[in-house]
Amino acid sequence: MNGIKIRGTGRGVPGKIVTNRDLERIVETSDEWITARTGIKTRHQCAGEETFSAMAAASARGALVEAGISPEEIGACIVATATAETLVPSAACALQRELGLPQDIPCFDLNAACTGFLFALHTMECLLNASPRKFGLVVGAENLSRVVDWTDRGTCILFGDGAGAAVVECQEGWPSICAVLGCCGNDELLHLSGVESGGHSYLAMEGTRVFKFAVEAVPWCVEQVLGKTGRTVEDVDFFVFHQANARIIDLAARKCRIPPEKYYKNIQEYGNTSAASIPLVLSELREQGRVSPGSRVLAVGFGGGLTWGGCLIEFA
Repeated sequence: MNGIKIRGTGRGVPGKIVTNRDLERIVETSDEWITARTGIKTRHQCAGEETFSAMAAASARGALVEAGISPEEIGACIVATATAETLVPSAACALQRELGLPQDIPCFDLNAACTGFLFALHTMECLLNASPRKFGLVVGAENLSRVVDWTDRGTCILFGDGAGAAVVECQEGWPSICAVLGCCGNDELLHLSGVESGGHSYLAMEGTRVFKFAVEAVPWCVEQVLGKTGRTVEDVDFFVFHQANARIIDLAARKCRIPPEKYYKNIQEYGNTSAASIPLVLSELREQGRVSPGSRVLAVGFGGGLTWGGCLIEFA
């Protein structure tokens, strides 16, 4: 199977910022407590016209511009999300109309929680191998603020809204991203009720158990991807981890002996944005010039489901 590479990235985040000090007025917490345990200082929140759809479209347009690709060249569109505005039509179909993507291509949403963007990258690689068009649009977008219980100090401090996107290209002879993906059905550690559930759908999470799961899953994914690709830590230019908790990221990096200059955290600004987390990091790294054509990035995600995954992807 021919592989894919990232051609362009983009992001869209709301202008409204909720600080830890703001949360002190809502629940019994403190800036010091939140920062010490999570690394989060602020998070963005949708308000007014800054909606889920607006964020997704902004990130997608940015990725198309950076890639130098017109909407007509896109062969498939996947939106990774658990918080789309509507179940039908899907966020991807709404994005197809908004951007003017071709009507003879698959456009659909994919829900694998915080690992969704990586599930979508693997799915896109498979789709483009069977498509006459060799560019794909992958978006991770979440409006988590609308499913947060603002009276629960254990969860309301963690989550933020945002969107990130990547235009990928498939070419003969390119290596596969060698995705390693997995799941284990569990509705106790992290849960979000669906429609007709009898009440408002709020995120519920057992933070301590999720933390333990994550600090084991991330190094395992790194090891599996390196083994599958025949690479070492030294062969990878950058490691991109789902931004759920700064301590999880630092612990995983130490376990894998990843030097500090090879991984990046933006959780202090965005909080946990679930499926948007990894593409937001990729977009910032690209903008800062820390990754460039030829850069090799190993990305790892983990989240509700439970789901986990990793892949090695290059920049075209």
